[in-house]
Amino acid sequence: MTALTTTGDPIGDGFIVASEVMHKFMGMVERVARHVGTVLIVGETGTGKERVAHAVHKHSLRCGKPFVDINCAALPENLVESELFGYEKGAFSGADSEKPGLFELAHLGTIFLDEIGELDLKVQVKLLRVLDRAPYYRLGGHRKITADVRVIAATNRDLKEEVRAGRFRKDLYHRLSQFELCVPPLRQRPEDIVALAEHFLGQGEIDLTFSPEALRVLQSYSWPGNVRELQNVVGRMMVFAAGPQIQAGEVPPEITDIQTNDGGTGEDSECAPQLATLLVQQEARAIKKALDAAGGHRGQAAAQLGISRRTLSRKLLAYALPARYTLPAVALGSLSKDERHQFRGEIATLASIVTGQGQELTCTTSNLSERGMGLEGLTTVLGPECELQVRFRLPDSDTPLELVARLAWEDQHGRAGIAFINLSLGSRQEIRRWLHRRMADEGWSVQPKPMESFAE
Repeated sequence: MTALTTTGDPIGDGFIVASEVMHKFMGMVERVARHVGTVLIVGETGTGKERVAHAVHKHSLRCGKPFVDINCAALPENLVESELFGYEKGAFSGADSEKPGLFELAHLGTIFLDEIGELDLKVQVKLLRVLDRAPYYRLGGHRKITADVRVIAATNRDLKEEVRAGRFRKDLYHRLSQFELCVPPLRQRPEDIVALAEHFLGQGEIDLTFSPEALRVLQSYSWPGNVRELQNVVGRMMVFAAGPQIQAGEVPPEITDIQTNDGGTGEDSECAPQLATLLVQQEARAIKKALDAAGGHRGQAAAQLGISRRTLSRKLLAYALPARYTLPAVALGSLSKDERHQFRGEIATLASIVTGQGQELTCTTSNLSERGMGLEGLTTVLGPECELQVRFRLPDSDTPLELVARLAWEDQHGRAGIAFINLSLGSRQEIRRWLHRRMADEGWSVQPKPMESFAE
């Protein structure tokens, strides 16, 4: 299985990635691809959810099998079920022959259900049964069909809110979101705006470049349509370019006419003290919001606000806002409860192993989960019935952990997997704390999903 590429054609194999947040996100995509669970991809329109689905399939163990996709919003409601599950001859008017459904066509491969939030509740029930590997019938059929598929779904809706409103089944949401990937919008990764814009420009038959001022204008825009909108805008600029270098004045008016809605006033305004205080608070909030959208980039935030960078620096000082503003870590995805328990973090630290016969060994840890760990560098075969005393330190702790474990597997290359038994509460909490930190470093949300309050 090859590693994910982060350069190349964003419509083909590779992703154009320049920002740190997208490098982290692509690492999460690669981790998810190696697993077998269902994947829910969420994000705004135009962020590239379908391309992420293709990447998950391409770098999974099912990569040599079919990838079948369907846009649930593009089909009439009465055709979705027949497309997904197929039908027999005579099942309805016009069914002149049998037709296998998309789940059958995707057998042993992957099916991608785009705009999953548009599915009718009746179809959701049948989909849930398929996800639970239960056999199903084609429309009008009497023979049960079993399909082994990995399901990837995508939506730009808030499915948690859809569950609360009764438009989406709670159990289906849980089943779909074993892994949930949140594609960051383009405004949260301004470095990618330049990289993508220059890539799209390079696809043209004419040799064109952007001036630095034009690129700054593109970076200052919020791109509500995300990558798709950026590609369309660059395509238009290519058509109407007056010279070999596209200038800021050639950027379409809807991109350059950025209006601030912060409610602030000019420096010479004369207001009542109460109104002046209110306006100052509004302006401070607007500055913070612009910095959030620009990922802490002061030049881009100043452009969005319609002020100079020098003025922004002065206002940061006046309003006691941090001069080196950084965004809080953004969760790029979430894991189901089971996947959190099974999460393995890479770890390389020395471990001391004492076998049931009293033999002491030293090896290296390779990965750690709540339930066990991987070992490397073993020079002795441990044996299947061997109970082990394990001692190691977590990388961020000076206190050694002492655990009891049992061999789960071993090979002829000095590698083994051990399963913890009778973990003390303190050891379990320390391991969980370290794993949660690793999850957060990778971009995963470590908070339980607040689904308990949802209506059934």
